[in-house]
Amino acid sequence: MVSFSISKNSSAESSKLTYGVLIDQEQDGQFSAVVPGLSDYKSLGVTEDEAVSKLQQILQERLKNSKIVTLEVESTSNEDPWENIFGMYKDNPLFDEVLAEIEAERAKLDAKMEEYYKQLDEQG
Repeated sequence: MVSFSISKNSSAESSKLTYGVLIDQEQDGQFSAVVPGLSDYKSLGVTEDEAVSKLQQILQERLKNSKIVTLEVESTSNEDPWENIFGMYKDNPLFDEVLAEIEAERAKLDAKMEEYYKQLDEQG
């Protein structure tokens, strides 16, 4: 993932925004550049640099007369949403068995991932 910065200057303030960019090579050989989460802003280029440069121009144009603000919203409830389920299975005779099965499944998945990473290391 490539990062680039966009500088937005105005007489009142100066700010810099940094975006991660996902670059893919298309079937036709061109490169596409898109900001994850902002899929409306996508560009194509013959090279990765050209695609990123075009995307940067698109975003700078969009931000020319815009601004990004932080919005804070107060929670309407002080209650922890998980509080109602804490300990609900403490007296269930199968609870320990379920935990053991979860642990065994996690161990299998960890072993698979370890093997996958080992294969990647051998290929690279």
